[in-house]
Amino acid sequence: MKAAPSRSSSPLRKARLSPYCAFTFISFIIFVAILYGEDFRSTLSQRRQIDRADDHLADRSTSRDEKIPPFAIGRTEEGCDLFSGRWVRDQSTRPHYEESDCPYIQPQLTCQQHGRPDKDYQYWRWQPHACSLHNFNATVMLEALRGKRMLFVGDSLNRGQFVSLVCLIHSIIPENAKSMEASYDSLTVFRVKEYNATIEFYWAPFLLASNSDNAVQHRVQDRIVRRGSINKHGKYWRGADIVVFNTYLWWMTGSKMKILKGSFEDEVQNIEEMTTEEAYRMAMKSMLRWVQRNMDLKKSRVFFTSLSPTHTKSTDWGGDQDGNCYNERTPIEDPMYSILDSGTSIMQVIRDVFGKSTVPISLLNITRLSSYRKDAHTSIYKKQWSPLTQEQLANPVSYADCVHWCLPGLQDTWNELLFTKLFYP
Repeated sequence: MKAAPSRSSSPLRKARLSPYCAFTFISFIIFVAILYGEDFRSTLSQRRQIDRADDHLADRSTSRDEKIPPFAIGRTEEGCDLFSGRWVRDQSTRPHYEESDCPYIQPQLTCQQHGRPDKDYQYWRWQPHACSLHNFNATVMLEALRGKRMLFVGDSLNRGQFVSLVCLIHSIIPENAKSMEASYDSLTVFRVKEYNATIEFYWAPFLLASNSDNAVQHRVQDRIVRRGSINKHGKYWRGADIVVFNTYLWWMTGSKMKILKGSFEDEVQNIEEMTTEEAYRMAMKSMLRWVQRNMDLKKSRVFFTSLSPTHTKSTDWGGDQDGNCYNERTPIEDPMYSILDSGTSIMQVIRDVFGKSTVPISLLNITRLSSYRKDAHTSIYKKQWSPLTQEQLANPVSYADCVHWCLPGLQDTWNELLFTKLFYP
């Protein structure tokens, strides 16, 4: 019969701790936990706080980066409305350039060359109520455009803004490093060779295709716009890094617009009438869809210049019954002066469509500040396309252009606003 194995012979079997030793060991464990546990919990808490802080900083950085649009280098002061202000006479910093020093101004805008006897219209600076516009800096503009394409799209008023911008920067560019050329009827390109940059203008008075699309022969009375046709012109806009749209003047043909369904080449054209507001809304929505589908809005910027007012009736500002902008030499001083009634509904369409859109487009609201400038139009001091009759010559009011603006002048301010919104949004 085998003897029972000894308890002490197994290596796994150890002598039991005495009650005193066990108590001492447990006390030691509790002491260590008390001594270092708080530090451990504190360290763990700190680590979690650091991780949360890192996450918060990452989120804040991402949010901040998302809010800063392309080309921005600063911020406009909080609460500043650049478009609410007054005109201040300034003979120390105005004009930015001389008419004779900018060879790119069309003869329709060279008021001094065509006999305007005063330069008063050149000496006004826009002063917002709550802040100031950033000074236009041609070097900053050119550096931002290095390797880029900037495009103005619209009618002759947008072409005036395009020419104004060229005049604002061209003097710092050597003669052999710049050129102005018309690639084809609708596109004019100012090229800055050493910067590999272009500033361009594309003629599209309705943005959509129309029977007024010829950039030269476009004196069309019976205007027709083709529905859903923005790609006819839009294919030439692709690849632009900054786009400045405008369209307004050509829509003002009355309360109705003719809209073409189909093609201008159709033997029988299907034409319907829409109210001007409905037709304009259609064009705005088409423009926003085109931007969303064709532009990388993380790298590019889009602007829309609001309607440019006319001054065809002196009675609007308390003048003579039969007068207009002719012979006006000072801005309207009444801060409550309203924009033209004909444009109010169109402005509402712009606010409504842009307000509902998620497309990040910056509005250059030049309407009210320009409405004060009855003195800044080309009036009779421009190239006349047709010889004037004796009756017209005897009555200058009858042929004064109260639509377009002299350069240098008001449209330089439009570009100061553009400069500020581009770099200091």
